[in-house]
Amino acid sequence: MTLVEPELRLTRLAAGGGCACKVPPGELERVLSGVGGQAADDLLVGLENGDDGAVVRLDDERAVVTTADFFTPVVDDPYDWGRIAAANALSDVYAMGGEPLVAVNLLAWPRARVPFELAAEVLRGGADVCALARCHLAGGHSIDDQEPKYGLAVTGIADPRHLLRNDAGTAGVPLTLTKPLGLGVLNNRHKATGEVFEDAVATMTTLNAEPSRAALRAGLTCATDVTGFGLLGHLYKLCRASGVSAVVDAAAVPYLEATRASLAAGYVPGGSRRNLDWVRPHVDATVSDEELLLLADAQTSGGLLVAGELSGHPVVGELVAGGEPTLTIR
Repeated sequence: MTLVEPELRLTRLAAGGGCACKVPPGELERVLSGVGGQAADDLLVGLENGDDGAVVRLDDERAVVTTADFFTPVVDDPYDWGRIAAANALSDVYAMGGEPLVAVNLLAWPRARVPFELAAEVLRGGADVCALARCHLAGGHSIDDQEPKYGLAVTGIADPRHLLRNDAGTAGVPLTLTKPLGLGVLNNRHKATGEVFEDAVATMTTLNAEPSRAALRAGLTCATDVTGFGLLGHLYKLCRASGVSAVVDAAAVPYLEATRASLAAGYVPGGSRRNLDWVRPHVDATVSDEELLLLADAQTSGGLLVAGELSGHPVVGELVAGGEPTLTIR
């Protein structure tokens, strides 16, 4: 663990940080309920279930996956922030069972406050992750803004017969989590103190490509990525879309090393608390509120939550039959 020099800290330039600055899920759903989508046979995945990306069928063997994701700085190092934001945006395509094909940059920059040379480092980080994903990066759009923001709009390709989606979960199937939790509290601590958690940066910059491909090879059909709404928020959306409930074994959920100490010290993003408030009416728990807060922690570039077993990753629960979706935490 190291400390960031205090001269210019990107995380201090924004009220929120990373996926914790998302609009709260309850507010977002109320707004989207009044937005009608265009019905079309070839729109395989749209607005209805809050999936990670939209999917449009081109023909029997090809579909386009499209998504956009951007956020304010989650770390102070501009290159790392670019890498994290790019990996997070690409994750939406992997979470649908697709492969990213081409991306464009989305950049907002406070030119009067922050040297534009730092923006170049952000873009370099994004470009390096796109190269790692074998995804073309071509141009984009930039604006002068009060807060720095960065991300990607990504277009991918998938097989319309083999997608990963929110509404395909079935009772009796185990739940696998492919990255540890704790990113929200660690990023909040980083913003407050300048401490750098290398394991958190490594986790956020790791692509979800291999778990996605492994899920497809295993014939699995249901997954989502765990980002701003936390494990509980994304799991609830999956259960609601699939018409099932879930049981979570809290002791089986992996966490990054300094997570519990950071929670005990009070480093909790507001987004994590809002997540828990939103999902609490649907939770039946025998664990502490502190444990629930970690399970609802707002992740940035988190892992995949897959309905099915994936070798090398922990099973953290299972989907079960149920009417009104309930998350049982034990």
